[in-house]
Amino acid sequence: MFKIRVIIQKTLILLYVSLHVAVGKILMILFPEMMKRYILKQGQKSSIATNPKFSYENWGPTFFSFKYLLFVLKVKWKRLEDAAFLGHNAPNTPVADFRGEVHHILDFMQDNRPLVLNFGSYFNSIADFLIIYIEEAHATDGWAFKNNIIIKNHRNLQDRKTAAQFLLKENPLCPVVLDTMENLSSSKYAALPERLYLVQGGKVVYKGGVGPWNYHPEDIRAILKKLK
Repeated sequence: MFKIRVIIQKTLILLYVSLHVAVGKILMILFPEMMKRYILKQGQKSSIATNPKFSYENWGPTFFSFKYLLFVLKVKWKRLEDAAFLGHNAPNTPVADFRGEVHHILDFMQDNRPLVLNFGSYFNSIADFLIIYIEEAHATDGWAFKNNIIIKNHRNLQDRKTAAQFLLKENPLCPVVLDTMENLSSSKYAALPERLYLVQGGKVVYKGGVGPWNYHPEDIRAILKKLK
């Protein structure tokens, strides 16, 4: 019964996303300037529209493409595996360090201190922080943007480790671990392409929106300020 329900849900998502992409593609052809304004307005909800390395031509025209369709389907289908609910126990999924040793997310908790989980791609006196490097949102062999870092979809943990080195060069000031190749952390936290969580006492106390449009680090800042 459960499998049948999942199949029905995935089918409905497929129909909805396909219609959404088809309509978007038609509108981009008929009304390119209007759609450009719409996509740029969406981009203002994240850092992509203000990133000097990216012009609209690098990323805007990739919307409503076939690879965009495949990526959105993957994200929405993975959300069906979401197991991180506010007030409930946080999924203690496996992650790997850069030596390849496997740990679990809650291993990084210290007593009752809050633990901020940053999935995707920095207050340390109040809480601990952990970045979980997950699968690429814009791999060069997937839904790619122009003028972006060249990273292909990860075939193994070594590929993911190599990709995460780009993040380490930015000196993130907190531990970075790798989602395992089963992508359990990404799935159970519905984290693709990026998402923020706050875990305390083993329970989810804050569940951020799905990035990039609803990825708001300032929400975490506001919560942590209240804990001072």
